[in-house]
Amino acid sequence: MKAIALTDRGMVRQNNEDTVYCSVQQVGGLPNLFVVADGMGGAKAGEYASGFVIKELVRQIKNDRHSKELPSVLRRGIEAANALLFKKARHDRDLEGCGTTLVSAYVDDGVLYVANIGDSRLYIIGNDIEQITRDHSYVEEMVKCGRMERGSKDYLQNKNIITRAVGIDKNVEIDFFDRELEGDETILLCTDGLSNMLDDKDILNIIRESDSVEEASRKLISTANEHGGVNNVSVVLATDLKE
Repeated sequence: MKAIALTDRGMVRQNNEDTVYCSVQQVGGLPNLFVVADGMGGAKAGEYASGFVIKELVRQIKNDRHSKELPSVLRRGIEAANALLFKKARHDRDLEGCGTTLVSAYVDDGVLYVANIGDSRLYIIGNDIEQITRDHSYVEEMVKCGRMERGSKDYLQNKNIITRAVGIDKNVEIDFFDRELEGDETILLCTDGLSNMLDDKDILNIIRESDSVEEASRKLISTANEHGGVNNVSVVLATDLKE
């Protein structure tokens, strides 16, 4: 398996509130681990939130004593990181209101397992591109109940409002997905700094036309910046997933 994690401040923001992590080696009981987080709550608090949650998630996974129950390992790690960040924010005014999106995944025996909170995404890219995660955002909730049209003016103006995040409440609701992998596929985890700047077709073409995950990752970020780079941009790419 080959993987890379890259994050960039973008062209507008003064700070980078994204954090990324990837390991193709075993992490605790998990055979590998890929994570992207997009912090919120102001520059200092957002940067702290995303970094803290990923660091704590990895620590929790490594220390999990029930590592044979792999999907539960990821759940317990996220829940523990959420509770710790929530507790810290309650006792530190500088962190008040902080939180972070989180999309995390691992591959085990040809199956991709994914957990997400917020609007950071995971895609599978093969002959086509498939978004596995579902955005936890105000606009997607409105689309789901038929009160807004995807791509409308209202949709575009309110895309940044998320309805779930890690650290904003004592408990966190997590969506889980699993997908059997088929042959030569690539997984992409990214923040909205990428998905808001490039459409799915652009992402697909860049990855298919690149010779390596390193080249694809750098081109995804540079293209997002060329399109305005209005937010921090982060990607984790992994391929050769069955090796």
